[in-house]
Amino acid sequence: MIKKVGIIGSGTMGSGIAQVAATAGCTVKIYDTSAEALENAKAALEKILLRLVEKARIDASEKTRILGNIRYVNSLKDLSDSELTIEAIVENLDIKKKVFQELESYVAEDCIIASNTSSLSIASIAASLRQPERCVGIHFFNPAPLMQLVEVIPAIQTSEKTLNTSVTTIKNWKKIVAIAKDTPGFIVNRVARPFYGEALRIYEEGIADFATIDHAMKNSGGFRMGPFELMDFIGNDVNYTVTETVFEAFYYDPRYKPAFTQKRFAEAGYLGRKSGKGYYNYSKDGAIVIQSETKESQNNEIQQQIFNRILVMLINEAADALFLNVASAEDIDNAMTKGVNYPKGLLAWADEKGIDWCVQQMDKLYNEYHEDRYRCSPLLRKMTRENKKFFN
Repeated sequence: MIKKVGIIGSGTMGSGIAQVAATAGCTVKIYDTSAEALENAKAALEKILLRLVEKARIDASEKTRILGNIRYVNSLKDLSDSELTIEAIVENLDIKKKVFQELESYVAEDCIIASNTSSLSIASIAASLRQPERCVGIHFFNPAPLMQLVEVIPAIQTSEKTLNTSVTTIKNWKKIVAIAKDTPGFIVNRVARPFYGEALRIYEEGIADFATIDHAMKNSGGFRMGPFELMDFIGNDVNYTVTETVFEAFYYDPRYKPAFTQKRFAEAGYLGRKSGKGYYNYSKDGAIVIQSETKESQNNEIQQQIFNRILVMLINEAADALFLNVASAEDIDNAMTKGVNYPKGLLAWADEKGIDWCVQQMDKLYNEYHEDRYRCSPLLRKMTRENKKFFN
């Protein structure tokens, strides 16, 4: 059983993962090159745990126990006794490789070296190590202490022992594990692309404005946030970069094509909540200032059409991920409900709507646009012919 954990990077994600591991009883060392960043991380964690005490989620002794399990260090050598290290630094492949190569010279041969990357190739990262079989992707979602899902991504080099130990460890940390193939975006960042991309396309076609599209997804679909609210929350710069990365990684497959609207908003500095302006304007407390020209009350028929179009694109992407063995049907649905809080698993939703309905909707879009973006997954067609469902 893993008891000693090293975290590389003291930002929000690194600190969050450290909190999860420390809560589970592991001794944790957080490494960062910046002494100021370490102090900020320590202060932030103490504040978070104090708030949990005030809300009676934990007691004072639990707060003391968790904090006592964490040390802050400024040398990679200090992670030498780690049984598992998780990197949570900038999404730059060359930087990650450099850090891992140095780390490998300090840790024991059986230490697992993991990356929290959301989209980079685990095989490429593993290739930088002398023992690539010890490398694996362990992708948490933000905020790590609250989000239930963790994607575990074995590279083609990853040993069975490394994978099994990683999965067991994350489950011991009270998280839900979804095992994903080492493909761009893994499960969530691949399957979720149409939630943003198709919403942007609908806007660019002049069918509806931001507020109407968001309202349709919340009102008709039960999503907690609409796509434009969510992009503003994530940050248009961050979301656009992920979209661009996935698009390039899939050899410019038109299904993942970025939108000029989001590119221009990012270029203009309209990043969302953090800049005070994105697809919406924001007050100082982060609340959306609804503009008078928005059309949330636009008729229900248009809202239903918007919802159906985005939903079927999401279902099609989920079906294709299953078709290409990215993950199991159960893991794909768990990933979307537990990783990004979708109201239902997309494959279960497809069963509910009817697989034939999904095929008809995709064919309707393709016949209208004749773009490869709207090609129907072969798996949906096969299931329609065989009258099958994803779940019995």
